[in-house]
Amino acid sequence: MKKLIKILPIIMTVFMVFTAVTPVFATVVGNVTITPSAGETQGFVNVGNNILGIIQVVGTIIAVGVLMVLGIKYMMGSAEEKAEYKKTMLPYIIGAVILFAAVNIARAVVGLAGSITAGN
Repeated sequence: MKKLIKILPIIMTVFMVFTAVTPVFATVVGNVTITPSAGETQGFVNVGNNILGIIQVVGTIIAVGVLMVLGIKYMMGSAEEKAEYKKTMLPYIIGAVILFAAVNIARAVVGLAGSITAGN
């Protein structure tokens, strides 16, 4: 088992290197011009916004629920348990900040991409 744990990262690294440097063979067939229009991409933007909204709502509900449980346990716990709950609060807060930041950053990227395609 210890041997597998030592070998597995090496195998994964080699696999990633091979997939990153795989040659791509392409050829030009005629004179092709692709011009995207904003109307074609609006469906994707709507789906992306819906998915981000669902992720944000579900994440908020879970984050508030976990915060309530941790708060109640903290109030009812002994001194040792309170110290343990303080240790678990830091990863929770970091996770919640990452969740909210990731959703807002993704929304900003979608908005920026939408304004770029609309400007063409």
